[in-house]
Amino acid sequence: MNALFANNALLPSGWARDVLLQWDASGNLSAVTPDAMPADGVESAEYVLPGMVNLHSHAFQRALSGLTEIAGDTKDSFWTWRDLMYRFARNITPGQMEAIAAQLYAECLRHGYTSVCEFHYVHRAPDGALYPRVAQTAESVIDAARNTGIGITMLPVLYSWSGFGDAPLKAEQQRFKTDVGDILAIIGALEPLRSGQVEVGVAPHSLRAASVAQIREVVAALPRSRPVHIHIAEQQGEVQQSLAYSKRRPVEYLYDELEVDARWCLVHATHLVDAEVAAIARSRAVAGICPTTEANLGDGLFPFESFLAQGGVFGVGSDSHVSQSPVEELRWLEYGQRLREQRRNIAVSEGQRHVGEFLWQGALQGGAQAAGRAVGALAAGKRADLIVLDADHPNLYGRAAEEVLGSLVFSGNDNLVKDVMAGGQWVVRGRQHVAQQAIAARFKQTLAELREYR
Repeated sequence: MNALFANNALLPSGWARDVLLQWDASGNLSAVTPDAMPADGVESAEYVLPGMVNLHSHAFQRALSGLTEIAGDTKDSFWTWRDLMYRFARNITPGQMEAIAAQLYAECLRHGYTSVCEFHYVHRAPDGALYPRVAQTAESVIDAARNTGIGITMLPVLYSWSGFGDAPLKAEQQRFKTDVGDILAIIGALEPLRSGQVEVGVAPHSLRAASVAQIREVVAALPRSRPVHIHIAEQQGEVQQSLAYSKRRPVEYLYDELEVDARWCLVHATHLVDAEVAAIARSRAVAGICPTTEANLGDGLFPFESFLAQGGVFGVGSDSHVSQSPVEELRWLEYGQRLREQRRNIAVSEGQRHVGEFLWQGALQGGAQAAGRAVGALAAGKRADLIVLDADHPNLYGRAAEEVLGSLVFSGNDNLVKDVMAGGQWVVRGRQHVAQQAIAARFKQTLAELREYR
């Protein structure tokens, strides 16, 4: 029997006791039965959670983590960091992308992410030419997901301009260059790879890198079930550029020109006025918040409390991968609001007063919506994506179920994830990824190769 017995499992309705989880050969949960009796020969666990969705990733940037923390001659910002990132991306090969993504995805799995949305924009060769297989780099990243076991939503990025008003791309951006035809060709080439573990959507990079007309065309060509992600209003500089070009703020401009609905994920959306907050919440688009990257880049704080009060949908992502832990993203999502408001326990609702559980359940819902996959819940028909916590760890020892997520998110930096299943396969056992040593060896070799270009 493909089964696990959970003394305590987090279901969509909350914690339940004595839950028998069963899954089929295709990796879908076939039955989730509370108040069950343990079955002979079935493994048991104390605390079982749905695996988290990482709704925003640039996998290749994992190899850059920690290397940009040196002050320049001017005041550093997102824009100075971006220049360093461009130089790093100039020479990376598809094989190196796969090695870096595999290391990242193994780390994400070990910390409790079981799905990732990959916002992938390095499509061309270093000389600016498309590869003979137009989707070669995206295929390499999907291979990394397959080899590590993580579920993936691949989001090929439409990236045509260097700024508002169709400003030509700079030399260092030529590897990212795509038009509508390129992106539709890449999406078409990836269609045979779609499965229970792989979905394909699209990502107009931003309003400064893709025109409204282009975005409208590519979104119209995509089936309506597929997710659409976009960077928006991440930095004040972007807001000022949008105002100068369109006389509108980025989110205002987007909503004026396009039909934004629940298939959309607005990544960052940091700098908003009240009307924009209300528009996002009303449209049911997902706010894709990446607290550790937004802090690392000095972006700012998303207006989370106001957004929640209007029923907004949210999820979290690791973006540039200065962290690979959903716990850290959720912790700093809450802590940023506490610092902003000078109060405690912000992320709650009338029906849920436990901050950790509110954050985990909310991020599951928004992450699943952004991924466009059957994930985010322990329920029949969903993917068998789950994590088992270490009940013997001092931070969890003797905890009542309703206290577990508060302790997981807000009590220290030890990784409390012991075992992880993705798509019905155990991919982490005893805190170790099943292919961890081989993946790390390839990653180290890749770092050695890339060091020549620094």
